[in-house]
Amino acid sequence: MTALRPERESDTSYGQQSYGAPGAFEDWSGGGQYGASPQPEPYPPGPGAQPQPSPPQPEPYASYGSVPDDPYLPPVDEETVALRIPEPPPATGGSTAGSPASSASRQDGPAHGGRAARRKAAKRRHGRHGGASDTPSAAPTDTGTGSRSRAPLSRVEARRQARARKPGAAVVASRAIGEVFITTGVLMLLFVTYQLWWTNVQAHAQAGKEASSLQNDWASGKRNPGAFEPGQGFAILHIPKLDVVVPIAEGISSKGVLDRGMVGHYAEGALKTAMPGDKTGNFGLAGHRNTHGEPFRYINKLAPGDPIVVETQDEYFVYKMASILPVTPPSNTSVLKPVPPGSGFTEPGRYITLTTCTPEFTSKYRMIVWGKMVEERPRSKGKPDALVS
Repeated sequence: MTALRPERESDTSYGQQSYGAPGAFEDWSGGGQYGASPQPEPYPPGPGAQPQPSPPQPEPYASYGSVPDDPYLPPVDEETVALRIPEPPPATGGSTAGSPASSASRQDGPAHGGRAARRKAAKRRHGRHGGASDTPSAAPTDTGTGSRSRAPLSRVEARRQARARKPGAAVVASRAIGEVFITTGVLMLLFVTYQLWWTNVQAHAQAGKEASSLQNDWASGKRNPGAFEPGQGFAILHIPKLDVVVPIAEGISSKGVLDRGMVGHYAEGALKTAMPGDKTGNFGLAGHRNTHGEPFRYINKLAPGDPIVVETQDEYFVYKMASILPVTPPSNTSVLKPVPPGSGFTEPGRYITLTTCTPEFTSKYRMIVWGKMVEERPRSKGKPDALVS
């Protein structure tokens, strides 16, 4: 150990003898050479022993007062336990004391202190057996599903998480109610689409087919004027202002007549009305205002004097619109009388009555339109002016 040494006894106290005095430096350094330790006296060789060569002596340092080429550095005692002031860490520009860069530089840089300190630093960097570094392991990688890889769960924890993920009764009930509402809404939408669009498509196709068949029969002479069976077409109604051309069938059955896009003739029981060819009477017709072809949807736009034409196998019957009753109860059957009250007619004549539902898309009330015949024209004379212009 070189930490502490006792002072050399001398006749002159340490520090009072000048360095230049003869023998001062040599006596202190032992042998006149700086740093050389005193050599023990060799034992005399025994009888018959070969003389041993003396070991090579190191060259003495220059005498005190001369300046050596290299400055003398005392040997570093690596195993010392003496206190020493640690050297300050090298200054790094721009890095803070707590930053990862500074801590990494202190960990990876050369260790200060003795051999034991450097050995410990090497073990920290490369492991005890020179293996993997003692640095923290890499962060768990992303598995691609948005969660980091974790340690496997125990069976109890897995069951607990499965129960937590399982929806409760309230959630299941709310989902069921929501699905019911969505299904109901879809069904209602389909029903409305069917009523407002598809029924019209079907009714127009059926009415057009019936009108074409009726005209072909007239041309070939297969049908003769007279009594007609329920649902059988016998005439064609023309309303030029509304661009309506629709067959007229016997009866007012919804399924057999009105829903097929045709106009029905009141011809049964107490509601039976006259035919167009009768000399007097009221020719009553019924038709849908909405859906199923909706032939009477815009009859509220008719004005007095607008023509209404009924085409039969032999003749054209031309009526002029006379009056309108916007709202009346469905039970008001008096509108079909030979001289209907409220129509403005005061004496028997040849009239036509158009009935439909009101307001639109409901059947709460009825709307009535009346007309008076102004012309009876045989088919042999051609179409009337109302259908030509």
